[in-house]
Amino acid sequence: MSEETKCNGKINGFEPKTPFLIGVAGGTASGKSTVCKRIMEKLGQVDMDQTQRQVVCISQDSFYRDLTKDELEKAEKGQFNFDHPAAFNEKLMEKTLRDILDGRKCQIPQYDYINHRIKKDDTITIYPADVVLFEGILVFYFPEVRNLFHMKLFVDTDSDTRLARRVPRDINERGRDLDQVLNQYMNFVKPAFEEFCSPTKKFADVIIPRGADNIVAIDLIVHHIWDILHGHQNGINRSANIEAH
Repeated sequence: MSEETKCNGKINGFEPKTPFLIGVAGGTASGKSTVCKRIMEKLGQVDMDQTQRQVVCISQDSFYRDLTKDELEKAEKGQFNFDHPAAFNEKLMEKTLRDILDGRKCQIPQYDYINHRIKKDDTITIYPADVVLFEGILVFYFPEVRNLFHMKLFVDTDSDTRLARRVPRDINERGRDLDQVLNQYMNFVKPAFEEFCSPTKKFADVIIPRGADNIVAIDLIVHHIWDILHGHQNGINRSANIEAH
């Protein structure tokens, strides 16, 4: 760690923390972000100031790589595979998560789904936290990233349900037309799920059937995170606290 970032035991002006890092994987429109939102709601984190949050959530979509001119033209026609591992900047993903684990404050770019670009001037500041949720379709695919997680969740939702959710979402929120959505799903999304996403289910510690509708599973995870937060606040060794479960 450089002397520029370290001063009086602080990093970027904040006391360093080693957060409990949770990966949340699953197919497109499986409910990953909704599961994360429910977890944060139940822990009272949603309306809290970002500098005070103990639990934060990051989307893998923020780590799509920059497209070439030819790739961008394909993307505008719905002919680029955004569900393929090659669509992501896995090195930046790994570096960012390692910075987070080191207790550093990080700037996370936002993704523009309509124009297929990373909005580098529009970032969210992630402050040191106790628990970090990292959600995305391929968060368990890259070994260097997968091995950083302390807990791995897989949101397992029926493929028909996922398609039924994706169609109105892409039309209403992302400016797609119906034919483009269906063609992209059949040509890229479904095959990529079967080849790259679904096999990573075997790495999960917890599988959540039915996504956010599975209240029992979410409550159990929230209880576990609460124990982590409670143990951290009281100075208890967190790794020992986790192993006891």
